[in-house]
Amino acid sequence: MRDGALGWLLPAEFAAGSPAASGQRSVRDWVVDVLAFGGAVLAGLVVLGFAKQSEPMGQGMEAADEVLGALACLSLWWRRRFPLAVACLAVPVQAVSTSAFGAGIVIVVNLAMRVPWRRSVPVLCLFLVTAVGSIVSRPADRREAWANVAFVLVYYLVLFAWGSGLRVRRLWLIAVRKDAERERAEHARQLAEARRREREAIAREMHDVLAHRISLVSVHAGALAYRAKQPGGPELSSAEVAGSAQIIGDNAHQALDELQDVLRVLRADEESAAPQPRTADLPDLVRQARAGGQRVEVRNEAGAADGLRPNLQRTVYRVVQEGLTNARKHGPGAPVTVRLACAPGDALIVEVSNPLPAEVPGARIPGTGTGLAGLAERVELDGGALEHGRADGVFTLRTRLPWPAR
Repeated sequence: MRDGALGWLLPAEFAAGSPAASGQRSVRDWVVDVLAFGGAVLAGLVVLGFAKQSEPMGQGMEAADEVLGALACLSLWWRRRFPLAVACLAVPVQAVSTSAFGAGIVIVVNLAMRVPWRRSVPVLCLFLVTAVGSIVSRPADRREAWANVAFVLVYYLVLFAWGSGLRVRRLWLIAVRKDAERERAEHARQLAEARRREREAIAREMHDVLAHRISLVSVHAGALAYRAKQPGGPELSSAEVAGSAQIIGDNAHQALDELQDVLRVLRADEESAAPQPRTADLPDLVRQARAGGQRVEVRNEAGAADGLRPNLQRTVYRVVQEGLTNARKHGPGAPVTVRLACAPGDALIVEVSNPLPAEVPGARIPGTGTGLAGLAERVELDGGALEHGRADGVFTLRTRLPWPAR
């Protein structure tokens, strides 16, 4: 996880996502462990001193108590990796050694903080049973014995509750951090997806706008070059050359103008965007195709489609535009049929078909090969379906779009 410049202030367990992680210590963990060890040693020596004043010990008992207390304090260095084992080994030590008092505080809190309650509660019960048994087995006043038993119960239960609270807090913080990481990853994924969709939309719009114009320019330039190189053919008159050059120039300028419109739409908001093509612009599109030498027949069986949503009108326009461009590329000189069928309340059928010649004369007009894929995405976004294919030597591009009744 990314913790920034202050990551060294966090426990190492946060990096592993578990309160019982066994990774290396962070700087904070080293500081806490040194303070815990020093505090345990100091508390053990203080309690041992009070114990010797209230009840004198023999030298052997005192030495054994100090050794057990030292071992309990040393075991704190392994409490992070082996919390359950350290706690189990400390059970008999806590029952007989007064100098292990400080280490016992850390061990019990660590047990509750790092071990699930199903395994930590039985160990806590062992601590209570051995401590109470040790008190009861010693000869003492009954009132004093009950006071010691009450102190032991409160001592262990409070420490265990403290460790449990720390465990709950750490688990909550780890869960919050994981949720934040998931949200960050999801945000990055959504951002990448939005960028991908935007790139696809730009590529689709650029193709739809430019492919038609560039194909017209290519057709006229190719025809002009073909006739100029034809041996023994009639020479081109200056009027024919000027006319072809004028058509090429007009389409090139129109392509630049439409490219600027696309860029303006992409950079501006919806209110200031340039007007998008509609079904009412289809006659101009057909006229331009005919001016470029295509033989186009239009069969409008659907009537006026001005009631369609603007997005659907633009899609209809792009379908016809792509169909004419493909026919110009793959079937130059072949007749093209544009058909619109159905009525409001049903589906609008847009169909562009043309026969495919066995051989394409002249140089083939280059293309990106992504026009139909981009058109299919556009149609799908509008709730329609796109089909294309050849049958009996005729290529057909058919689109079915929803046309709800008013």
